Amino acid sequence: MLEIKTKVKIVDDCKADSIPDKVLRSSQPVVLRGLIADWPLVAAAKSSPAEAADYLLSFDSGKPLTAMVGDASIKGHIFYNSDISGFNFDYQRLHLAEVLEQLAAQRDNSAPPTLYVGSTNVDHWLPGFRLHNDLNLADHKPIASVWIGNRSRISAHYDFPTNIACCAVGRRRFTLFPPDQLENLYVGPIDVTPAGQPISLVDFNDPDYQRFPKFRQALEKAQVVELDPGDAILIPSMWWHHVEALEPLNVLVNYWWRDTPHYLGGPLNVLQHAILGLRDLPPEQREVWKQLFEHYVFNPDPEHVAHIPEQARGVLNPIDEATAKKIRSMLAQKLSH
Repeated sequence: MLEIKTKVKIVDDCKADSIPDKVLRSSQPVVLRGLIADWPLVAAAKSSPAEAADYLLSFDSGKPLTAMVGDASIKGHIFYNSDISGFNFDYQRLHLAEVLEQLAAQRDNSAPPTLYVGSTNVDHWLPGFRLHNDLNLADHKPIASVWIGNRSRISAHYDFPTNIACCAVGRRRFTLFPPDQLENLYVGPIDVTPAGQPISLVDFNDPDYQRFPKFRQALEKAQVVELDPGDAILIPSMWWHHVEALEPLNVLVNYWWRDTPHYLGGPLNVLQHAILGLRDLPPEQREVWKQLFEHYVFNPDPEHVAHIPEQARGVLNPIDEATAKKIRSMLAQKLSH
């Protein structure tokens, strides 16, 4: 196990129906001990894994899930294959009952195959679950997802939305790094990823410091915490996090929300477009475009557009949903040529 001295800050007095705004807006990770201790799923988990599984099944929609399945050799590490040409697992469509039956069958196996259901919409696949197991985040309009599996390791990655991850069944260990550790985490491809987000190529269970020497610097900035059933952690936008599920049955429910409207799209799409259009320009041209981005995007100032009549500013005005739709349509047309 990695030696990490800094523990994530703990807050003990938050409740699922009343999380203070200062916590929700924290720029640092925060552990919310006992946040969901009153959830019926947590109570079932503390009774037994079988009772937790039965409780989940009581909300089963009957719709098949997408599961990541790997053999025992991957030791739960959802990752690439040896030459990063693909992945070390396969996708399978399984029903929730099949997932839980397979997990139960492998409960006493010390080296089981990996079975991992990630980021599955709660309301779609477990209708009614949130009537009894939920956080009061309605003002933020979060997306709630469930994650189910046996022992697993998810490589360090970031998420654009803010995230509250609730440990409902089993235990989970989170290792976190601030956004400025990008260079020290040796991130893999951004267009071919195991689950949509770029991931660190460092194996946290066996770091290759010869290949990834700056990872030692990342560890100096790392924070770590282990969650028990009923605990939760708030992960601010863009913080890197490595997640380990530690029991034969683990269930996590997380809530994602962003501080800007969904119609503005995802910044990773912008990054990929910038790589397409800007990265290979001559250095002097890239420098000019860097100045343009600074002027219009990263440090916009009302004075920059004060000379243009407001009704003529187009996309330089604040973006509403109608304008966002026009921009997407325009980009789609241009990118198709």
